[in-house]
Amino acid sequence: MIIPIRCMTCGKPVGHLWEKYKKEVSAGRNPAKVMDSLGLERYCCRSLFLTHKDMIPEVGSFRK
Repeated sequence: MIIPIRCMTCGKPVGHLWEKYKKEVSAGRNPAKVMDSLGLERYCCRSLFLTHKDMIPEVGSFRK
């Protein structure tokens, strides 16, 4: 649901990069180049960003 603060495999802090990544990709940039520019070099960190599904809008609709 929410991007983890740290990579679950290597422990690198990645949570602060999610908004920048999402903004750049939605603007039409290549996700690989965006991850390179953000300093995400390891496969574990890159897979975390590629496989993450932002579900806050869906889950937020059930809030009372």
